[in-house]
Amino acid sequence: MFSRDRKWFLVIGIICTMIMTSISAWQPQTANAASTSASKVDAVLLVDVSNSMNTSDPGKIGNEAMKMFIDMLSTQNDKVGIVAYTDVVQREKALLNITSEADKQELKSFIDGLNRGAYTDTSVGVKEAIRILKDGKTAGHAPMIVMLADGNNDLNKTTGRTESQSDQDMVKAVAEAKNSGVPIYTIGLNANGKLNKNKLADIAQQTGGKSFITSSADDLPNILSEIFASNLKLKVVPLQSITANGNYQDVTVTVPNDSVLEANISIMSSKPVDARLIDPSGNTKPIPSSDVLLSKSKSYSLIKLLKPVAGDWKLQVKGVQQDQIDINLVFNYDLELKLDAPPAKAYKKGDAVQIRSYLTSNNQQLQDQELYANMNAVLKVKDLDSGTTNEVPLKNEGDAFTGSYTIPDEHDYELTVRAEEKSFYRETQPVTISAKAAAGSSTNNGTTTAPAAPAEKSKLLPLILLGLGLIVLLIAAYFIWKAVKKANRGFVGQIVLEIRDENTGEKTYPQYKKLNTFRGKFNLHQLLQLAPEFAGTDKVVFTPANQDRIIVRSTPEITIEKSGRAVDTGSGLELKNGDRLTIPLASVDKTILLEFISVNS
Repeated sequence: MFSRDRKWFLVIGIICTMIMTSISAWQPQTANAASTSASKVDAVLLVDVSNSMNTSDPGKIGNEAMKMFIDMLSTQNDKVGIVAYTDVVQREKALLNITSEADKQELKSFIDGLNRGAYTDTSVGVKEAIRILKDGKTAGHAPMIVMLADGNNDLNKTTGRTESQSDQDMVKAVAEAKNSGVPIYTIGLNANGKLNKNKLADIAQQTGGKSFITSSADDLPNILSEIFASNLKLKVVPLQSITANGNYQDVTVTVPNDSVLEANISIMSSKPVDARLIDPSGNTKPIPSSDVLLSKSKSYSLIKLLKPVAGDWKLQVKGVQQDQIDINLVFNYDLELKLDAPPAKAYKKGDAVQIRSYLTSNNQQLQDQELYANMNAVLKVKDLDSGTTNEVPLKNEGDAFTGSYTIPDEHDYELTVRAEEKSFYRETQPVTISAKAAAGSSTNNGTTTAPAAPAEKSKLLPLILLGLGLIVLLIAAYFIWKAVKKANRGFVGQIVLEIRDENTGEKTYPQYKKLNTFRGKFNLHQLLQLAPEFAGTDKVVFTPANQDRIIVRSTPEITIEKSGRAVDTGSGLELKNGDRLTIPLASVDKTILLEFISVNS
């Protein structure tokens, strides 16, 4: 049944592509239709946990940075993974969809459990971070990697791996990140002054990220605020730093409009700090409460306002006398900027291209004049033949930005609109037009739109294609739904693991591995925390089944025993509550004992 569905899905997908391509020839085009949502992220936190970090980062500032990053994320549907590396991947966590504070706490507990080990190969960590992003990415999320390291390698000479090999792998990994649109933000940890800042800066520069250096947790709010602002098209709003006098001191926090999803207020102090919050109407807001979240660590406090009302909030901060308290603010918006694509026509030198751009939320145009009031916009024009770029100011109409551009030469041009105010900015996806002789086309996001057909030939065709397309899309939607549902199906229960040393007969303590964090499938190597000695166990794959059961599959070189007998798992073996498997690994003289426990049985 599955193979038949796949064939139908492929055939229908091809038909849909052909039909939608035809429809695009006459359908009005809007730039940025598939742009990345700036309010959600898929992030991998990449941290060097080699022994060299004992001197580069003795206070584990890297751990504090990762935890603060997690606290700054939205409470809904951002995704975070973690990779801890030495010269191998020591531990990792696949992208976790954050739906509650408990999910954030799970990630922070994982960070607290990281240990350090020998040797360092930075390329190993970067390659794995990119792989995790590719495996768990979500359409519409902004991908990013935040790397915390000193940038130095310390290779294990017994493996025969050379610095040249590591460098080659790093070049490939950085190129893959760049080509995939994944910026890498590097935070150089430099307590001992041996930071390889050039290497870290180069990684960031090539991938469109930014590079930072710190030896103190005091720098983290500024660094992480800047990373958030850069990746989510926001601006850091500086608030005043205060010298505590032992009493409550007022700091004004201005929420500019009702489109703010969250306001993140970070408070950094080396001493205990107490805070109170008063909303624009003068009412005291408890910290924490349903719409005011509080996160604390040994280095920072973070107050998150959820859907705050517009206006001046009053933050009252009380610290130890003479203590310096730094406060930062970063907003998050549910906003995109779209550009109406110019008509599909043959342009020539001297033609005026009319420009109209506007803000949207949930794909609906916003007409909130208060939101537009403090914004400025420009049309950025890049001459694709000469490489020159210039900007044309646009008029703020109160609910849109308008203007025109006169084509100066018979060249190809890329048009982008950028609109900004003091706390955020947005850019449209580029639209390309051509004024070359006989070109006669404009492109939107790289897709060429042919000139419109004569009216007498095109009146009926769009209706026929649209009707046919809708029918086919309904059929395709069913198969897409089935495929997505299967790929994202979750697990229930847990697997209990024990490892027996066949030379001594000793067994490890049982390890209880909850399965509810996995989606679609996982392998045994992941449950074993990717320990290098168990590398072959990545061929043992688990998928969810009906009635709270799971299916195990493996390749022939892996022997799996049930009730003392070897079983064939090539086509899938169903495990129900209480089933036990034995997996002998002759290469390391160890045996894995596995039991599946279903929570609903």
